[in-house]
Amino acid sequence: MRINERIRVPEVRVIGEDGEQLGVMDTRDAVRRAREQGLDLVEVAPNAEPPVCRIIDYGKFQYEAKKKAGEAKKKQAVITVKEVKFRPGTDDHDYDYRMKHAREWLQDGDKVKATIWFRGREMTHRELGARILEKLERDLTDVGEVEARPRMEGNQMFIIFGPKRHKGGGGGGGTKAEHAPQGAREGEPQQS
Repeated sequence: MRINERIRVPEVRVIGEDGEQLGVMDTRDAVRRAREQGLDLVEVAPNAEPPVCRIIDYGKFQYEAKKKAGEAKKKQAVITVKEVKFRPGTDDHDYDYRMKHAREWLQDGDKVKATIWFRGREMTHRELGARILEKLERDLTDVGEVEARPRMEGNQMFIIFGPKRHKGGGGGGGTKAEHAPQGAREGEPQQS
């Protein structure tokens, strides 16, 4: 973004501090006019014909732009991917423990990556890993949905779950507030 003397075109369309159109004028005259008001001439649309410039306080403009970017960043939903690792011979208790953690993470709005790690001869029995992932998929259907089907990458097989999106209006995109009290959504008989 060019300001004041760095604007190298002969004439520009100028917009005043309060947003009024001042028309097309010589660049030097526009810079002089901005200086008289103690402000800067800032090029806002360099590709227009002629380029559009505003008379504003450039320092304040930068500050507000930075502040807006910070606000936008705060409003972004942050989704983390948490991982649970299994081996083809993972015992039932270990499976239950890891499945419980995956369930909690999905309820909190995070994604879960479940990985089966194969070593040596275990690679010949991939169906054991596939069975574990199928069981995990069945156990987590009420809180999560599969985003990436099970697949092999090197010596690992993995599946990715995302938090379940509730059907219906609201339009909030939903994340961490989804597991609020269930109320009339589930379990209650419908009246006809």
